[in-house]
Amino acid sequence: MVDKLPAVAMYIAPTTAAGEKRHWWLTTQKVVEKYVRDARVMIATRDPAQVNSALSLLDAALARSPRFELALELRARCLLYLRRFKEVADMLQDYIPSYKMAPDEHSSGSSDYSSQQMSRERVKLLHSGDSEPDSLGFKCFSVSELKRKLLARLCNNSQKQGNWRYLVLGQACCHLGLMEDAMQLLQTGKRLATAAHRQFETTTQLLSQIKLLLRRRAAALAALDAGLYAESIRHFSKILDGRRPAPQAFLADCYLHRSAAYRAVGRVAESIADCNRTLALDPSFIRALEARASLFELIGCIADALHDLEHLKLLFNSILRDRKLPGSGWKPQSIGYREVPGKLCLLTAKIQELKQRIANGDKGNVDYYKLIGLRRGCSRSELERAHLLLVIRHKPDKAVGFIDRCDLVNERDHDSVRDRARLSALLLYRLIQKGHTALLSAVKEEEAAEEERRKKAAHAIHEPTLRPERAREHSAAGSALAGHHGSPFQGVFCRDLAVVGNLLSQTGFNRPLPVKYEALSC
Repeated sequence: MVDKLPAVAMYIAPTTAAGEKRHWWLTTQKVVEKYVRDARVMIATRDPAQVNSALSLLDAALARSPRFELALELRARCLLYLRRFKEVADMLQDYIPSYKMAPDEHSSGSSDYSSQQMSRERVKLLHSGDSEPDSLGFKCFSVSELKRKLLARLCNNSQKQGNWRYLVLGQACCHLGLMEDAMQLLQTGKRLATAAHRQFETTTQLLSQIKLLLRRRAAALAALDAGLYAESIRHFSKILDGRRPAPQAFLADCYLHRSAAYRAVGRVAESIADCNRTLALDPSFIRALEARASLFELIGCIADALHDLEHLKLLFNSILRDRKLPGSGWKPQSIGYREVPGKLCLLTAKIQELKQRIANGDKGNVDYYKLIGLRRGCSRSELERAHLLLVIRHKPDKAVGFIDRCDLVNERDHDSVRDRARLSALLLYRLIQKGHTALLSAVKEEEAAEEERRKKAAHAIHEPTLRPERAREHSAAGSALAGHHGSPFQGVFCRDLAVVGNLLSQTGFNRPLPVKYEALSC
């Protein structure tokens, strides 16, 4: 009996420990459920302050139970209601269709990248040709592939519980400008939705708007690639001047493409204005900085081009310092990380070239004809008409109106976006006014020179007609003198001297002739 006591004690101890663990788990579950119930009550009020409090409760619940599905759903919906779309995308980024785990594009060749690459790369250890097929062996599999299959299996098993991810993440992607991903997610969510979601009608409206925007952008890009620049501008203008607000990132991309179309047709001021709008919406847009610097260099504004290139150099240096591209991993990038060092070298050489041009005095040679979009030698009416149109379109107060048609990711950025847009529009407006003044003085000088040339030409035309008249006067004077010396016309009286001159010219008399004038009464 004594020998059996330890065995009994060993049997009872695990039971007690299991009971304690079970009691702790039940306590945690009750706390989590209480947090979720209170959060749902707060969310139902639709008050931003209450929703923030509910978000804090849900964070506390997820800290105790990270995989609690209802808490995850409510947290995502709270973030969506508070317009914190980036946090929704960061939370559910594994479900974004275009998101790819590509460390070589977003980081340097560090040890972390090499370890991740080895963990994700598929490696197959093949047998030798003469080995038996039944010989033992193993395969190294991809951890990411296993994770993907496991998540797919879990989603298939709990498809009804995970449907909310498609709808919530689709709306967040739409506001972030990921229109293709939003359309795919919303289509999937719409297909899997039931009447309990109560979002079917809203999802349908949002999906139709996304499809319309994508169709118009596809038509505009096709026209731009085909060289139909006016058609491309028309399609982009339908998107940018529409009644419904469009996402911030989507509008920035459309403004940049319309800027390229404007540049192709020679409307440099409009192209610079679209680049200004793009950079007001996204100050770190690399392609927009490159495009605007190129436009300034085209018209001869070397100082402004140098300012944009310096800004671009700072962005490249920050990318190399942080060893990653700016923004989140799900954000589409226009440049790869491996391209940054080469672009930085070219950019440094370009900056040195522009600084040398400024040192040589090539700072104020601005081609205002290209800026305003006129040919050299234009008339004053053409200049005034072009200047009036540019002034109406690019007034600083009117140039910030596009923000009202923009669905900003963060409403707190409204003032900063407006300030950037107003400042860049003011600089462009001053440049247009300066160009108008310079071209108007040039046109006035050309008009004065043209008037002088016209007078000289008219004088040259009248000169040959004056010479015969002078010759006739000399002939008339000679005939009168000959008549005084015994000419056949001696003693002829005539009241009209022109008739006398005509008679003298008929005789070919070409000598000076004294004329005596006497007044006679009729």
